[in-house]
Amino acid sequence: MQQTLQYIQEQLQGLYPATEIKSFSYWILEFVCQKDKHALLRDKDNQLSAKETGKVREIVEELKKYRPIQYIVGETEFYGLKFRVDENVLIPRPETEELVDLILNLSPLPCGKGLILDIGTGSGCIAIALAKHLPQASVYALDISEKALEVARKNAQLNNVNVEFIQQDILTNTPFSIFHFPFSILVSNPPYIIPSEKREMSSNVLNYEPHQALFVPEEKPLLFYDKIADIGLQHLAENGLLFFEVSAFFGKAVADMLRKKGYTSIELFKDISGKDRMIKAELTH
Repeated sequence: MQQTLQYIQEQLQGLYPATEIKSFSYWILEFVCQKDKHALLRDKDNQLSAKETGKVREIVEELKKYRPIQYIVGETEFYGLKFRVDENVLIPRPETEELVDLILNLSPLPCGKGLILDIGTGSGCIAIALAKHLPQASVYALDISEKALEVARKNAQLNNVNVEFIQQDILTNTPFSIFHFPFSILVSNPPYIIPSEKREMSSNVLNYEPHQALFVPEEKPLLFYDKIADIGLQHLAENGLLFFEVSAFFGKAVADMLRKKGYTSIELFKDISGKDRMIKAELTH
Protein backbone atom coordinates (compact mmCIF):
# COMPACT_ATOMS: atom_id res chain seq x y z
CA MET A 1 0.00 0.00 0.00
CA GLN A 2 2.81 2.40 0.92
CA GLN A 3 4.56 1.72 -2.39
CA THR A 4 1.33 2.51 -4.24
CA LEU A 5 0.86 5.78 -2.36
CA GLN A 6 4.45 6.73 -3.19
CA TYR A 7 3.91 5.83 -6.86
CA ILE A 8 0.81 8.05 -7.10
CA GLN A 9 2.62 10.95 -5.47
CA GLU A 10 5.66 10.65 -7.74
CA GLN A 11 3.57 10.40 -10.90
CA LEU A 12 1.35 13.37 -10.12
CA GLN A 13 3.96 15.63 -8.51
CA GLY A 14 4.08 18.97 -10.26
CA LEU A 15 0.74 18.41 -11.97
CA TYR A 16 -1.48 18.97 -8.92
CA PRO A 17 -1.07 20.60 -5.49
CA ALA A 18 0.27 18.26 -2.79
CA THR A 19 -2.97 18.35 -0.81
CA GLU A 20 -4.95 17.35 -3.90
CA ILE A 21 -2.56 14.49 -4.67
CA LYS A 22 -3.04 13.17 -1.13
CA SER A 23 -6.80 13.35 -1.59
CA PHE A 24 -6.53 11.59 -4.96
CA SER A 25 -4.37 8.85 -3.43
CA TYR A 26 -6.98 7.73 -0.93
CA TRP A 27 -9.82 8.27 -3.39
CA ILE A 28 -8.07 5.95 -5.87
CA LEU A 29 -7.32 3.29 -3.26
CA GLU A 30 -10.83 3.39 -1.81
CA PHE A 31 -12.23 2.87 -5.32
CA VAL A 32 -9.76 0.19 -6.43
CA CYS A 33 -9.68 -1.79 -3.16
CA GLN A 34 -13.34 -1.17 -2.26
CA LYS A 35 -12.37 -0.16 1.27
CA ASP A 36 -12.92 3.03 3.22
CA LYS A 37 -10.02 5.19 4.40
CA HIS A 38 -10.03 3.73 7.92
CA ALA A 39 -9.68 0.18 6.53
CA LEU A 40 -6.91 1.32 4.19
CA LEU A 41 -4.94 2.85 7.06
CA ARG A 42 -5.45 -0.29 9.12
CA ASP A 43 -4.20 -2.46 6.25
CA LYS A 44 -1.46 -0.10 5.09
CA ASP A 45 1.17 -2.86 5.05
CA ASN A 46 -0.89 -5.03 2.69
CA GLN A 47 0.18 -5.39 -0.93
CA LEU A 48 -2.19 -4.69 -3.81
CA SER A 49 -2.89 -7.47 -6.27
CA ALA A 50 -1.58 -7.23 -9.83
CA LYS A 51 -5.10 -6.39 -11.02
CA GLU A 52 -5.48 -3.63 -8.43
CA THR A 53 -2.06 -2.21 -9.25
CA GLY A 54 -2.95 -2.15 -12.93
CA LYS A 55 -6.17 -0.27 -12.18
CA VAL A 56 -4.26 2.30 -10.11
CA ARG A 57 -1.90 2.90 -13.02
CA GLU A 58 -4.83 3.36 -15.43
CA ILE A 59 -6.40 5.97 -13.15
CA VAL A 60 -3.10 7.82 -12.70
CA GLU A 61 -2.62 8.00 -16.47
CA GLU A 62 -6.07 9.55 -16.81
CA LEU A 63 -5.27 12.07 -14.08
CA LYS A 64 -2.14 13.04 -16.00
CA LYS A 65 -4.48 14.14 -18.81
CA TYR A 66 -6.32 16.29 -16.22
CA ARG A 67 -9.48 14.23 -16.55
CA PRO A 68 -11.53 14.81 -13.37
CA ILE A 69 -11.20 11.94 -10.94
CA GLN A 70 -14.99 11.91 -10.50
CA TYR A 71 -15.38 10.97 -14.16
CA ILE A 72 -12.57 8.43 -13.98
CA VAL A 73 -14.14 6.51 -11.09
CA GLY A 74 -17.67 7.37 -12.25
CA GLU A 75 -18.99 8.64 -8.95
CA THR A 76 -18.83 11.42 -6.39
CA GLU A 77 -20.47 12.47 -3.14
CA PHE A 78 -22.96 15.29 -2.76
CA TYR A 79 -24.75 16.30 0.43
CA GLY A 80 -23.80 12.98 2.03
CA LEU A 81 -25.19 10.95 -0.89
CA LYS A 82 -23.43 8.98 -3.60
CA PHE A 83 -23.94 10.07 -7.21
CA ARG A 84 -22.94 8.55 -10.52
CA VAL A 85 -21.35 11.07 -12.90
CA ASP A 86 -19.96 11.04 -16.41
CA GLU A 87 -19.10 13.61 -19.08
CA ASN A 88 -22.81 14.21 -19.78
CA VAL A 89 -23.30 16.01 -16.46
CA LEU A 90 -21.48 18.61 -14.41
CA ILE A 91 -19.61 17.40 -11.35
CA PRO A 92 -21.61 18.62 -8.30
CA ARG A 93 -19.84 21.39 -6.41
CA PRO A 94 -19.69 22.29 -2.69
CA GLU A 95 -21.39 25.62 -3.49
CA THR A 96 -24.42 23.70 -4.72
CA GLU A 97 -24.50 21.78 -1.44
CA GLU A 98 -24.80 25.17 0.24
CA LEU A 99 -27.77 25.96 -2.01
CA VAL A 100 -29.51 22.73 -0.93
CA ASP A 101 -28.76 23.60 2.69
CA LEU A 102 -30.26 27.05 2.22
CA ILE A 103 -33.46 25.62 0.74
CA LEU A 104 -33.87 23.09 3.55
CA ASN A 105 -33.32 25.77 6.19
CA LEU A 106 -35.49 28.52 4.67
CA SER A 107 -38.37 26.68 2.99
CA PRO A 108 -41.42 26.55 5.26
CA LEU A 109 -43.07 23.53 3.61
CA PRO A 110 -45.93 22.37 5.86
CA CYS A 111 -44.98 18.93 7.24
CA GLY A 112 -42.35 18.76 4.50
CA LYS A 113 -45.06 18.58 1.86
CA GLY A 114 -45.12 20.66 -1.30
CA LEU A 115 -44.16 20.62 -4.97
CA ILE A 116 -40.57 21.34 -5.99
CA LEU A 117 -39.20 21.94 -9.49
CA ASP A 118 -35.46 21.79 -10.30
CA ILE A 119 -34.61 23.30 -13.70
CA GLY A 120 -31.39 22.15 -15.38
CA THR A 121 -31.01 19.18 -13.08
CA GLY A 122 -27.91 17.58 -14.66
CA SER A 123 -26.90 14.67 -12.42
CA GLY A 124 -30.06 15.28 -10.39
CA CYS A 125 -28.03 16.24 -7.32
CA ILE A 126 -30.26 19.11 -6.14
CA ALA A 127 -33.58 17.36 -6.80
CA ILE A 128 -32.45 14.06 -5.28
CA ALA A 129 -30.93 15.65 -2.17
CA LEU A 130 -34.16 17.60 -1.60
CA ALA A 131 -36.29 14.50 -2.19
CA LYS A 132 -34.15 12.58 0.30
CA HIS A 133 -34.53 15.21 3.02
CA LEU A 134 -38.14 16.16 2.22
CA PRO A 135 -39.65 12.71 1.63
CA GLN A 136 -43.23 13.99 1.65
CA ALA A 137 -42.57 16.56 -1.08
CA SER A 138 -43.26 15.88 -4.75
CA VAL A 139 -40.07 16.64 -6.69
CA TYR A 140 -39.85 17.28 -10.43
CA ALA A 141 -36.66 17.90 -12.39
CA LEU A 142 -36.03 18.80 -16.01
CA ASP A 143 -33.09 19.14 -18.33
CA ILE A 144 -32.52 19.73 -22.03
CA SER A 145 -30.17 16.73 -22.23
CA GLU A 146 -31.68 13.26 -22.38
CA LYS A 147 -28.24 11.79 -21.65
CA ALA A 148 -28.02 13.87 -18.48
CA LEU A 149 -31.48 12.67 -17.49
CA GLU A 150 -30.37 9.05 -17.94
CA VAL A 151 -27.66 9.72 -15.34
CA ALA A 152 -30.13 11.52 -13.05
CA ARG A 153 -32.63 8.63 -13.19
CA LYS A 154 -29.90 6.18 -12.17
CA ASN A 155 -28.98 8.47 -9.28
CA ALA A 156 -32.57 8.67 -8.07
CA GLN A 157 -32.71 4.87 -8.09
CA LEU A 158 -29.30 4.64 -6.37
CA ASN A 159 -30.52 6.92 -3.57
CA ASN A 160 -33.97 5.36 -3.34
CA VAL A 161 -36.02 8.51 -4.00
CA ASN A 162 -38.90 9.34 -6.32
CA VAL A 163 -38.23 12.23 -8.71
CA GLU A 164 -40.17 12.89 -11.91
CA PHE A 165 -37.65 13.67 -14.66
CA ILE A 166 -38.67 15.54 -17.82
CA GLN A 167 -36.75 16.44 -20.98
CA GLN A 168 -37.44 20.07 -21.90
CA ASP A 169 -35.69 23.02 -23.54
CA ILE A 170 -36.84 26.03 -21.57
CA LEU A 171 -35.54 28.50 -24.17
CA THR A 172 -37.83 27.33 -26.98
CA ASN A 173 -40.80 29.45 -27.97
CA THR A 174 -43.24 26.64 -27.25
CA PRO A 175 -45.48 27.34 -24.25
CA PHE A 176 -44.15 26.02 -20.95
CA SER A 177 -47.39 24.20 -20.28
CA ILE A 178 -46.27 20.76 -19.14
CA PHE A 179 -47.29 21.61 -15.58
CA HIS A 180 -50.85 22.35 -14.58
CA PHE A 181 -50.24 22.92 -10.89
CA PRO A 182 -48.31 25.52 -8.86
CA PHE A 183 -44.95 24.79 -7.26
CA SER A 184 -43.96 25.72 -3.72
CA ILE A 185 -40.28 25.91 -4.66
CA LEU A 186 -38.49 26.49 -7.94
CA VAL A 187 -34.72 25.98 -7.87
CA SER A 188 -32.00 26.17 -10.50
CA ASN A 189 -28.25 26.15 -10.91
CA PRO A 190 -28.30 27.18 -14.57
CA PRO A 191 -25.43 27.88 -16.99
CA TYR A 192 -23.92 31.26 -16.08
CA ILE A 193 -20.28 31.37 -17.24
CA ILE A 194 -19.51 33.80 -20.07
CA PRO A 195 -16.87 32.82 -22.69
CA SER A 196 -14.41 35.52 -21.59
CA GLU A 197 -14.05 33.66 -18.25
CA LYS A 198 -12.56 30.62 -20.01
CA ARG A 199 -9.01 31.90 -19.58
CA GLU A 200 -9.44 31.70 -15.80
CA MET A 201 -10.81 28.14 -15.88
CA SER A 202 -8.81 24.97 -15.35
CA SER A 203 -8.33 22.55 -18.22
CA ASN A 204 -10.02 19.68 -16.40
CA VAL A 205 -13.28 21.66 -16.51
CA LEU A 206 -12.88 23.07 -20.02
CA ASN A 207 -11.82 19.81 -21.63
CA TYR A 208 -14.21 17.41 -19.96
CA GLU A 209 -17.33 18.98 -18.42
CA PRO A 210 -20.34 19.64 -20.72
CA HIS A 211 -20.16 23.18 -22.13
CA GLN A 212 -23.93 23.27 -22.63
CA ALA A 213 -24.29 23.19 -18.84
CA LEU A 214 -21.60 25.81 -18.25
CA PHE A 215 -21.71 28.66 -20.74
CA VAL A 216 -24.05 31.45 -21.79
CA PRO A 217 -23.54 34.03 -24.57
CA GLU A 218 -21.21 36.89 -23.60
CA GLU A 219 -23.91 39.47 -24.32
CA LYS A 220 -26.65 37.56 -22.41
CA PRO A 221 -25.20 36.50 -19.04
CA LEU A 222 -28.65 36.40 -17.40
CA LEU A 223 -30.27 34.43 -20.23
CA PHE A 224 -31.39 31.47 -18.10
CA TYR A 225 -32.13 33.46 -14.95
CA ASP A 226 -34.47 35.72 -16.91
CA LYS A 227 -36.32 32.80 -18.50
CA ILE A 228 -36.59 30.81 -15.27
CA ALA A 229 -37.86 33.87 -13.41
CA ASP A 230 -40.63 34.17 -16.04
CA ILE A 231 -41.45 30.49 -15.56
CA GLY A 232 -41.69 31.20 -11.84
CA LEU A 233 -44.18 34.00 -12.50
CA GLN A 234 -46.41 31.45 -14.23
CA HIS A 235 -45.87 28.36 -12.12
CA LEU A 236 -45.02 29.37 -8.55
CA ALA A 237 -47.76 29.22 -5.94
CA GLU A 238 -48.75 32.20 -3.79
CA ASN A 239 -45.74 32.91 -1.54
CA GLY A 240 -43.75 30.39 -3.56
CA LEU A 241 -39.97 30.62 -3.34
CA LEU A 242 -37.38 30.84 -6.10
CA PHE A 243 -33.80 29.79 -5.39
CA PHE A 244 -30.81 30.32 -7.69
CA GLU A 245 -27.15 29.53 -7.59
CA VAL A 246 -25.50 32.52 -9.26
CA SER A 247 -22.19 33.68 -10.60
CA ALA A 248 -20.32 35.79 -8.08
CA PHE A 249 -20.06 38.45 -10.82
CA PHE A 250 -23.80 38.71 -11.53
CA GLY A 251 -25.53 38.18 -8.18
CA LYS A 252 -26.67 41.78 -7.81
CA ALA A 253 -27.77 41.92 -11.45
CA VAL A 254 -29.94 38.82 -10.94
CA ALA A 255 -31.42 40.35 -7.79
CA ASP A 256 -32.26 43.57 -9.67
CA MET A 257 -33.85 41.58 -12.49
CA LEU A 258 -36.04 39.66 -10.04
CA ARG A 259 -37.10 42.89 -8.34
CA LYS A 260 -38.17 44.39 -11.66
CA LYS A 261 -40.26 41.31 -12.43
CA GLY A 262 -42.17 41.71 -9.18
CA TYR A 263 -40.46 39.25 -6.86
CA THR A 264 -40.18 40.31 -3.22
CA SER A 265 -38.13 39.41 -0.12
CA ILE A 266 -35.07 39.04 -2.35
CA GLU A 267 -31.95 38.00 -0.46
CA LEU A 268 -28.43 37.42 -1.74
CA PHE A 269 -26.39 34.91 0.25
CA LYS A 270 -22.63 34.39 0.38
CA ASP A 271 -20.96 31.00 0.10
CA ILE A 272 -18.30 29.70 2.48
CA SER A 273 -15.68 31.68 0.51
CA GLY A 274 -17.56 34.95 1.07
CA LYS A 275 -18.79 35.28 -2.53
CA ASP A 276 -22.36 36.15 -3.54
CA ARG A 277 -23.52 32.75 -4.82
CA MET A 278 -27.17 32.14 -3.83
CA ILE A 279 -30.41 34.06 -4.16
CA LYS A 280 -33.81 33.56 -2.58
CA ALA A 281 -36.90 35.42 -3.82
CA GLU A 282 -40.59 35.18 -3.04
CA LEU A 283 -43.58 35.55 -5.32
CA THR A 284 -46.75 37.15 -4.00
CA HIS A 285 -49.40 37.23 -6.68
